[in-house]
Amino acid sequence: MKLTLPQPFTFEAGKRAVLLLHGFTGNSSDVRMIGRFLEKNGYTSHAPHYKGHAVPPEELVKTGPEDWWKDVEDGYNHLLELGYEEIAVCGLSLGGVFGLKLGYTKPVKGIIPMCAPMSMKDEQTMYKGVVEYARGFKKFEGKTEDVIEKEMEAFKQTPMKTLNALRDLVQDVRGHIDHIYAPVFVVQARQDKMIDPDSANVIFEGVETDEKQLKWYEQSGHVITLDKEKEQLHADILAFLETLDWTV
Repeated sequence: MKLTLPQPFTFEAGKRAVLLLHGFTGNSSDVRMIGRFLEKNGYTSHAPHYKGHAVPPEELVKTGPEDWWKDVEDGYNHLLELGYEEIAVCGLSLGGVFGLKLGYTKPVKGIIPMCAPMSMKDEQTMYKGVVEYARGFKKFEGKTEDVIEKEMEAFKQTPMKTLNALRDLVQDVRGHIDHIYAPVFVVQARQDKMIDPDSANVIFEGVETDEKQLKWYEQSGHVITLDKEKEQLHADILAFLETLDWTV
């Protein structure tokens, strides 16, 4: 059976556009349901993939935040090239961090950071997460346990040297969020075990805009877009988008 990997997507509907950004080791499937929901409600969306994501994990360790930020910018420019002049951004985890960065580097109508970290764990802990992701990917590929173990031994010989750069990126964005004047809707899962949930308060209190909201989702974990309260999340995202000052 041929393995089908997730692909970037563009769902064109109305003239209002939303850039959807996945997290570190994630892919477009994490934001696909939001994209389909927005499409039904007249919004266009585009979800790019970051370099090294949704491909074998051996590719991931060769990439870093500079590559991923370029992919975010390319995604934003893709919407511009399609003729969408007004763009909001909605991002999960690292995608939320990138969304905040777009908020002070590009014109955006509004920003929805979902479970976005404002601090990162130490490099060793982050690398453990990369190893777990690699193992999960190989299982997804249908490989046997013997093959997986052999490949994982080889995988661990190539450390991911960009994890410190990822921590630096998050710290840099945290230091610039007071430059954000676009409306912001901060989304945070109460059961988030991947990041420090207090990051939501840091973002909410740090952004300069007066048009800001913070909502806690009591029953959800880190990948909130796929969790128990996803339908409520969809409704809340749409309600926020409807409050923005679109000219179209």
